[in-house]
Amino acid sequence: MVQIAYILLCHKDPEGIIRQARQLTAAGDCVSIHFDGRADPDDFARLKKALSDDPKVTFARRRIRCGWGEWSLVEATLEAVKAAEAAFPEASHFYMLSGDCMAIKTAEYTHDFLSREDADYIESFDFFKSDWIKTGLKEERLIYRHFFNERRHRRLFYASLGIQKRLGLKRRIPKDIQIMIGSQWWCLRRRTIEWILEFTRARPDVMRFFRTTWIPDETFFQTLVRHLVPEAEIRSRTLTFLMFSDYGMPVTFYNDHHDLLLSQDFLFARKISAEAHDLKRRLGDLYQRRGVEFSISDEGRNLYRFLTGRGREGRRFAPRFWERESTLGRDRELMIVVCKKWHVAKRLAERVRQVTGLPAIDYLFDEEGTPLPDLGGIQSTLEKRTRHRRALMRMLFDHFETDRLLICLDPANLELLHDFYSDRSKTRLLEIECEFSDEYLIGHAMRVGLAGEATPAETLESLLPTIRYDVKFESERIREAAFPDHFRLRERAGIEENTRPLAEFLDIPPDKAREIAATDYLFAD
Repeated sequence: MVQIAYILLCHKDPEGIIRQARQLTAAGDCVSIHFDGRADPDDFARLKKALSDDPKVTFARRRIRCGWGEWSLVEATLEAVKAAEAAFPEASHFYMLSGDCMAIKTAEYTHDFLSREDADYIESFDFFKSDWIKTGLKEERLIYRHFFNERRHRRLFYASLGIQKRLGLKRRIPKDIQIMIGSQWWCLRRRTIEWILEFTRARPDVMRFFRTTWIPDETFFQTLVRHLVPEAEIRSRTLTFLMFSDYGMPVTFYNDHHDLLLSQDFLFARKISAEAHDLKRRLGDLYQRRGVEFSISDEGRNLYRFLTGRGREGRRFAPRFWERESTLGRDRELMIVVCKKWHVAKRLAERVRQVTGLPAIDYLFDEEGTPLPDLGGIQSTLEKRTRHRRALMRMLFDHFETDRLLICLDPANLELLHDFYSDRSKTRLLEIECEFSDEYLIGHAMRVGLAGEATPAETLESLLPTIRYDVKFESERIREAAFPDHFRLRERAGIEENTRPLAEFLDIPPDKAREIAATDYLFAD
């Protein structure tokens, strides 16, 4: 039978911690609390007094003064783990939490989930081979000793590091362990916890090593679990849902994130805003309920990236000088079809090929699988195509031995449009205006990962206006750019009305343009 001992690290908001502990223990689980030694002693006294009558709550024997990136965070965790291991002999699992975490599933669901597999849940990736660390110090975290807190004593931290580098004071990593890295939010079985505590007593050399590494809460437990537990019994994932912004800061959840959180394939979430009182109340009540069914859609991260990305302007990476100063050729003509419904633009491109013989390429800057000739590797990835877009287009003109070429683009690619229009070649633009039903937009959200089959109807309903506005916004940006030779094809227009812009865009006789415009399945979904 599953019983969880929650390892709760906190440093503020004693009233919130009291509520959090009571909500967890009311469902039959246990809590071991470490309250930061730097925090107000009166807050700790109030916390301890309020929970003293609950046998399912214990406190770490020592309060450690914690600092970000320091060994103190691991030391505080170990103190809480030792207290829980001694106080709760029936606990089968130990789950790491902070005061900003809250359950997004019921205790019933959580216990059932943990009982399905005899496994530990902890992110555990090879420190040197993985790309878990995106920027900043990597190897230096381990091979040099860190005695100062990087945030409180920044100058001393980097001065110490610089001196060690100049003097060649590298140290060796213990030979028999493979350093791993991952999220500090884990859930481990009792047997694993007992092995870890035994290891800490038996291997003072490893303990000395980790005490002076930087950010050891991302490596200590991750390394020891992989060292002590068979690989088949490790699930390299966290059960706590968390996201980070482009700036590396944790995303905070508020009252209106309730439905989103419940649909994620996780048991807890962080960080919950201290001001999200309604969300905290609802999630606190949820943990004790029984018979609740959850529809898991797990679209949270994709949805966040979509919503936060709307309306951003500017370029994160400037084009290289050889791209800015290159040209497709003065005598060449590039015809661009932009349309949000890719299948409509693809049908038009196919009809153009059939009727005029003009070379036409589908969404080469949007779809990895767009058929392209072998151009020496420049065409192999979307990143390469976009980065070397002018070189790619020159090679395509040369490959097809033509001075006129048609391509399809998603209307979100405003930067590409500006770049092609700034070239010395002749550029024409045909925008296809389509109608978008709610059903189509929902399908679009599922295709791009913003929603799934199990996404609640309420979430989809709230998402639709944002998607519809986004499509409209992209079209408005193109119009505001005032590109010359900008023509429009409209789904609502008749064949004759669409013939003229097609003829002007393609520079073909009206009868051929009418043949293309008369394609009866052109706008069919």
